[in-house]
Amino acid sequence: MLRLYDYLESGNGYKVRLLLHQLGIPFERIELDILKGETRTPAFLARNPNGRIPTLELEDGTCLAESNAILWYLAEGTRYLPEERLPRSQVLQWMFFEQYSHEPNIATLRFWTHAGFLAERSALVPDKRKWGRAALDVMEGHLRGRPFFAAERYSIADIALYAYTHVADEGGFDLAPYPAIRAWLARVASQSGHVPITRG
Repeated sequence: MLRLYDYLESGNGYKVRLLLHQLGIPFERIELDILKGETRTPAFLARNPNGRIPTLELEDGTCLAESNAILWYLAEGTRYLPEERLPRSQVLQWMFFEQYSHEPNIATLRFWTHAGFLAERSALVPDKRKWGRAALDVMEGHLRGRPFFAAERYSIADIALYAYTHVADEGGFDLAPYPAIRAWLARVASQSGHVPITRG
């Protein structure tokens, strides 16, 4: 059985959990409290030297890190990843966007808020808000007239971007000015096998 090293509040962990549920793949979830340093133990660092979750341990003991790499691995050969060259590249394009432009701003402010770090990092907050809104603007523009991010169908590009966008308000981002994003969030939430972020 697959084993997922995870932290329940993590959007990156949620991406993997969501896809596993939608694929109907059974897995064992192992909760690690990142605020208590549980990903910095010698035992976990042997699985992922970068000391981060999620980390997926395969049946043969091989460990795979980085949430979007895990999504790609799990989605290969399924309806969540197109077979054609250009649509596959477009899925990857949005997954890179998520990690480079979206997650470092929207997810970071959510984490700082939850962990109580917002006040001590207040000097960094205005830029995080600015660039988070810029990422949302790009998403809003792309989603006008499109149901999903790539290949005109639900894919792991949507899962990658949904994870932190649907809880962006927890980091202080107001989604009211983004009707196309809000409609897309509802379409993602209506997909078969959808589970909330708090579901293990």
